[in-house]
Amino acid sequence: MEIVIIDEPEDVGPLGADAIAQHVVANPEAVLGLATGSSPLRVYQELGARVARGELSLSRCQAFLLDEYVGLPAGHPEAYRTVIDREFCDLVDLDPANVHGLDGTAEDLLGECTRYESAIAAAGGIDVQLLGIGRDGHIAFNEPGSSLGSRTRVKTLTTQTRLDNARFFGDDFHAVPLHCLTQGIGTISSARHLVLIALGEPKAEAVHQLVEGPISALWPATALQLHPHVTVLLDPAAASRLQFGAYYREAYRGKPSWQGF
Repeated sequence: MEIVIIDEPEDVGPLGADAIAQHVVANPEAVLGLATGSSPLRVYQELGARVARGELSLSRCQAFLLDEYVGLPAGHPEAYRTVIDREFCDLVDLDPANVHGLDGTAEDLLGECTRYESAIAAAGGIDVQLLGIGRDGHIAFNEPGSSLGSRTRVKTLTTQTRLDNARFFGDDFHAVPLHCLTQGIGTISSARHLVLIALGEPKAEAVHQLVEGPISALWPATALQLHPHVTVLLDPAAASRLQFGAYYREAYRGKPSWQGF
């Protein structure tokens, strides 16, 4: 797990975009894993700028979303497929037909989860997966107590997650769906490279547990400690609880220039 503490918030976008772009340059048909929320926005904007300048093309890539609310109709402004279209796909040259999401309105939700797992496998698996982290340590919608080997499934959202997400629903807690479909921790861990972004002091304890805590379902993101290729991009506030912060900075400064992410 590589920990990168970024002093200037504006550098999060370029560094995150570098991590994605290295896969696309190596394989123009790379399979991307997309996350919603505020953490990846700077990365999406930077990727959009590179595509606009002709420095990068995603036209041959495929992409898979991490999760989706249950019950929001297609086109709802806070359905995650709508959010990804607005915040990422509209900025780049990725073919919308190659962007795959979960159908939270499916009549057979369990069958939809099985279908999604099969679609990821048929695409050859995900090359690079963007992630955020919740203040309680959840990744995607794998709330505390989730199985660390879980696959795509239906989950019930915690009250805290619904309160956190109410800001996207006019601050109406009751408008936030109770259920979701989400890639499991086992599914996420099958991606070849994980890039997790955490910004702000409210994420500091979750980051501390992710990087330095014991592996536990109490903090689902700690399962990533077992993954062979994880990049964690942090601002100083999110890194403020790390015991070995000085070492992580030293290690990054001394990183060979050829190594990349």
